[in-house]
Amino acid sequence: MPSAEENPLSSDPPLILPVVIIGNGPSGICLSYMLSGYRPYLSPEALHPNPVLHSKLEEARHLSIPEQDLEYLSEGLEGRSSNPVAVLFDTLLHPNADIGYEYPSVLEWKLEEEHYIPHIVLGKGPPGGAWHDMEGSILTLSLGDWMELPGLKFKDWAMGKRRNVKSDRATPAEVASYYKHYVKLKGIKRNFIDNTYIDSVTRPYREPDNPADGPCEETCIDKESGSVLKNWEIRGYRKAVDGSHQLFTLFAENVVLATGTFDAPARLEVHGENLPYVSHSIAEFEEAVGKGSLSGVVDPVLIVGAGLTAADAVLCALNNNIPVIHAFRRRCNDPNLIFKQLPKKLYPEYHKVYHMMCTQVSSAASNLYPPYTSYPEHVVLSFKPDKKCVLQSTSGLKKVVKISMALVLIGSHPNLFFLKEQGQSLGHHPDQPITCKGNTVEVDPYTYESCKEPNLFALGPLVGDNFIRFLKGGALAIRRCLELRQKKTRHRIVESGSEDGVS
Repeated sequence: MPSAEENPLSSDPPLILPVVIIGNGPSGICLSYMLSGYRPYLSPEALHPNPVLHSKLEEARHLSIPEQDLEYLSEGLEGRSSNPVAVLFDTLLHPNADIGYEYPSVLEWKLEEEHYIPHIVLGKGPPGGAWHDMEGSILTLSLGDWMELPGLKFKDWAMGKRRNVKSDRATPAEVASYYKHYVKLKGIKRNFIDNTYIDSVTRPYREPDNPADGPCEETCIDKESGSVLKNWEIRGYRKAVDGSHQLFTLFAENVVLATGTFDAPARLEVHGENLPYVSHSIAEFEEAVGKGSLSGVVDPVLIVGAGLTAADAVLCALNNNIPVIHAFRRRCNDPNLIFKQLPKKLYPEYHKVYHMMCTQVSSAASNLYPPYTSYPEHVVLSFKPDKKCVLQSTSGLKKVVKISMALVLIGSHPNLFFLKEQGQSLGHHPDQPITCKGNTVEVDPYTYESCKEPNLFALGPLVGDNFIRFLKGGALAIRRCLELRQKKTRHRIVESGSEDGVS
């Protein structure tokens, strides 16, 4: 297969590739690493603290993990992911991490180039995806070790790069740099094509030439119509340095969705949300702060949301002497607030915000704005052209506040616009948009193949694995599935050759 340097996008006729991965964030990088022939084995000196799992691993010590029965290995394991293979692979990489232990990984990685599966990874920017667009100084939620990918410890890579850092947590800038260097250090850069934008991913249908003959294999059949499926057709363009667009068309036997969740900010869907002073991006807010656009403002900034991005915006505003009104739907003592899940010792800045959320609650009679005012159990009814916002409490009480800017930070959704109906039919609830919590892409838990579309896979936030430590399990499951199908295809070819008298 031509490498990225040979530009497979300009091939005429268009290339037919075994695998195309859409998205070059950590999900796409990890899968490319495994498809490139890197395979995990049980380390010779390894002793997993879970005796049942260790006994299972010992039964097939000579085999790589992708060659083993993942359902069997995953049975009985519990963790912070609803995907069993994600929990399995996490406990192999970070045994007992959730209860505070720092056991070493029980895996060792071997490069076996004969197991390379040809593929390319398409992404808008450099490898690392949305991590390159995040604010560079705020600490990540996860520990640095949990942001790492297989075969390169984050601490080893970061040694000598960090100065006077007391926390084990990394900054987004460090994580983005780690991912960018990872693809170079592991020799997989050839699989990545940057500056690519996908317009459509479709798969035409065709009837078999002779229905009596049947298809070549069951995965080529549409479950509803019985039609034979063609390869996936991927159309898009690559943006050149001069800004021009190079159109391309690719064909793929398998497509993997690894797009993450940062493309489409969630919206309130209220009147006035499109006014110019209303933003859905913390980056836009930071840019306005950096330019001094909000310096000396009297009216506060309204921040809507009770997640970590909203908390980051609160910290940014207060650190720049910008008064804040903070509105959110939940109660302060809601057990599902993310702050409840974060140890105070590791996340002091977030607990500072949470303390303010609970203690600096607005008084209905007050018209004066302290540096920070909390409005729990409030929703936004509308934004007005004169920069006034109407809030409403759960009791129905309305309050109009004058603001300088509004930041709506209530999460984000995957942007699957390049799929038919934005991929809505792929979800557990086909009548609802795909989200990374309530309506993820429905996949087989042991192959990560879509339950609705054969030869379409998804991993990472699209299937509910919103933490990097868990998305690696999806890469393992997809690698195993593709490898098994590759072996079946070779076996059929050999059998066909024997029947024809070819030795």
